[in-house]
Amino acid sequence: MAQFYLIRHGEPYWELTDERHLVGVQRDLVPLSVKGEREAKQAAYDPRFAKADLILSSPYTRALQTAAIISRILDLPIQVEYDLHEWIPDQTLSYDSFEQLKTLRAEFQRHHGVHPPGETPIWEPIDSIIQRVKGVLERYRDYQHVIVVCHGTVIRSITGDIDELNHCGIQEWQLDDIH
Repeated sequence: MAQFYLIRHGEPYWELTDERHLVGVQRDLVPLSVKGEREAKQAAYDPRFAKADLILSSPYTRALQTAAIISRILDLPIQVEYDLHEWIPDQTLSYDSFEQLKTLRAEFQRHHGVHPPGETPIWEPIDSIIQRVKGVLERYRDYQHVIVVCHGTVIRSITGDIDELNHCGIQEWQLDDIH
């Protein structure tokens, strides 16, 4: 069974979202900051990664750029997996500010990722995150060691860990550990 190394992407250049007045999914296209690039380079030298066979990546720019930096240093192939994308705070894809994102995240956390009975909030529920990510990782079960570059909420959802993972923080995990 595969040992997965879940790594949160490097620090994004979020200032671009305000500079360009990005809305909805456009906000997910920002690249890494200079600090984020350094974080990805440092993470590539984590000794656990020396055993890796493959890198899986979310399709979001910040994850892909992190995966590309690690791939270049380790000379590993990257497989982009759509369903490793970050939690969707607004399924209408129209949120337009960090303040609105914070409000939606607070609501998600207040309800522990579960839509309240009789309500259909616009945010993606935790069971949806777990189902889509588990579906991806199941396909890589027969690999030995796999680096998975994705997002903080995704990692916390499948591991059950409530602590925020730093940018380029790494968590070891196996499919049988799904919470």
